[in-house]
Parts: sequence; structure tokens; C-alpha cells
Amino acid sequence: MTEEPSTILVVDDEESILELLDLGLGREGFRVLAARTGAEALDLFRAENPDLVVLDWMLPEVDGLEVCRRLRASNQVPILMLTARNDVDDRVRGLETGADDYLPKPFKFKELLARVRALLRRAGSDPGNRLGFDDVVLDRRERRVTRAGQPVELTVKEFEILEYLLRHPRQVLSREQILNQVWGWDYPGGANVVEVHLSALRAKLGDSDRRLIRTVRGVGYALGS
Repeated sequence: MTEEPSTILVVDDEESILELLDLGLGREGFRVLAARTGAEALDLFRAENPDLVVLDWMLPEVDGLEVCRRLRASNQVPILMLTARNDVDDRVRGLETGADDYLPKPFKFKELLARVRALLRRAGSDPGNRLGFDDVVLDRRERRVTRAGQPVELTVKEFEILEYLLRHPRQVLSREQILNQVWGWDYPGGANVVEVHLSALRAKLGDSDRRLIRTVRGVGYALGS
């Protein structure tokens, strides 16, 4: 059984904020959608029905308050408002419009993550700590992996590779993508380190026939068919 990650819609017209939250929340196991305007946010929300919205106050076209007001008129999705406006009256105005929480800019990602998790727990929609595919289950909180109910002991890098694959089931990921995600963009070694760790990961998962983790010749790897 596969547990789908929570989907978070991030709405901000600052590219640096979008990149930070896309990378940070993605590494924490969430599916991230990005919108740069209020109008785009409303369209994405209707199309994707996310589990939580991180919403900047100052947006082009339709500002964050109006987006919040429109969402709250028909939905109880948790909304975390971001803004550089630190006046108490502004915070009250945002909360009265329907926001569930308020985080002033600049902020630390660690605090934003804690608030996101708290809001999802309150809403009963935080499956982000458990990922699964077929009979493989990965628990991020406990750093534990099982296959068919049996524990699988993995190294840190093997665990991170498996987590990355579980967050992108059936998607072909290149060796460079896996290398950058697990070892970082500045890793001085080559992509062959990915092949070595994947070989060990397959052995530990009992995937000798390579049906769980497929090799796509000349491209990379994919979890499942």
C-alpha cells in the first residue's frame, strides 16, 4: 500500500522563496506545488486540491488576503500566511481573514516546517513521514524500512536513495539527479557512486531481478514499472 505524501501549495512571487521551499519541503517528503500570483494560486488550488497552503501576503494581481478570503469561503484547508508586515494589526487582519497561522519574513525554514507539520496534524493529514510502494514501507521519523513486513537495514545513503525513489514512483531519475539529491551539487566524485549504492540497496531489498528498482539503460533508474 502506498501512502501519498501531503501536497503543499506555496504561493510567493519571490523566486528565492519558492526555490527554498520547493527544495526544503520536497526533501521532507512533501509534494510541492508553486504559484507566483494569486490568480495562479486559485487555479492550482482548484485543479490539485492541496492539503495545505503557504501563502504570501503581497502578491501581484490578487493579493494574499483576497486569495485567503476566497479559499476560506468554500474550503477549510490549513493556510499559513507569510508576510514582511510585522504590525500587530496586520497579523490580526490576516488571521481574521481566515489564515490559521502567521509567519513573518525573514523566517527560518526549521520554524516554517514545524508550523506546517503542526497545521497538518491538526487537520489530520500528515502522512509525510511514511512512504511506501508495493510491499516496501519507509518511515522517515523512525529511520526504518521494511519489505513485506520484514526490517531492512540500510546505510544513510541507501536510505536517502530509497526515499528519493519513493517520492517519485515510476518516474525515471537520472544518475545525476540522484547524485545531486543525495550527495549534493558540490560532490567531487562521479555518478558511479550511485550505481554502487543502488546495487547494495537492491541486494538488501531482495531485488535481484530488478523488478522493484528498474535500470533504464542510458538514462537512470525508476521505482516500479
